[in-house]
Amino acid sequence: MENAMSKTMNKLSENVLDKFSMDFLRNQVLKNAYGNTDTVIAKLDPRILLVWYVFFALVPWFVNNVPFLLGCFILVLITTALARVAGLVLFVFALGVFSQTGYLFVVSLLFGGDASTVLPLLILTLKVATVSLASITVFSGLDPDRLSNGLLWFGVPERLSFSISYAYRMLPMLMEEFQNVLLSYKLRGNPPSHDTLMGKIRYLIYQVKVIMQSFYPLMLNTAKRARTTVEALELRGYRNAASNKEVRKIMLSSLRVQYSDFMFIAISVLWVALSALVSTLI
Repeated sequence: MENAMSKTMNKLSENVLDKFSMDFLRNQVLKNAYGNTDTVIAKLDPRILLVWYVFFALVPWFVNNVPFLLGCFILVLITTALARVAGLVLFVFALGVFSQTGYLFVVSLLFGGDASTVLPLLILTLKVATVSLASITVFSGLDPDRLSNGLLWFGVPERLSFSISYAYRMLPMLMEEFQNVLLSYKLRGNPPSHDTLMGKIRYLIYQVKVIMQSFYPLMLNTAKRARTTVEALELRGYRNAASNKEVRKIMLSSLRVQYSDFMFIAISVLWVALSALVSTLI
């Protein structure tokens, strides 16, 4: 019996380590940045999505009605599913929401709280979750170039909008550099044996320690590559092109509001109106 339980625990720990390997993290990041171009959300006009995002990023903070907040949360949850966001991003979202609101409920119970604390924490959780999922829908579901053009159309400085798209393009380079730094540390180190359960725990702690030590050389090497890219852009006349109105017009010529955009806005407005109506009736 003990041997069977030991084998089960070892197999479970191996599956966890396999899931959170460097290759898995890299694939999740790249999928989230470049693997969602064929979704319903990615095909929408970025200007429409940015206006939609501003509404769901601001309005929930000024409303304390649970049915209305719940309706907004369900809507952004559906849009997040349509955006096909990577599982790693959703895991970080769930972890972040619990770290901001969930622990407050646990602490309140430990210090004499009762069921009356559930409603205020539920309202706060719905607000944080709604705003976070709206951000994930727009900034993880849109193509980086389309997102950059949408911001540029609203008058955001060209350098800022370009920096956003450039940050997405830097992701593959950043992940590759991170893996190289990790491999260099592992070649010079002596990782603990991970045949047993305790050995696997020590090995996991060792990996976390190596990742922390890899942060500084990763930032330094990435900064060097970014400087090379900036110098290449300046040699090709990037600064002059950024201030040229004809170039801006060409960049924004691909933005078009289509039938699907009107349908998206209409459904969102109708859903929010129904949520407000239900909140007044309850």
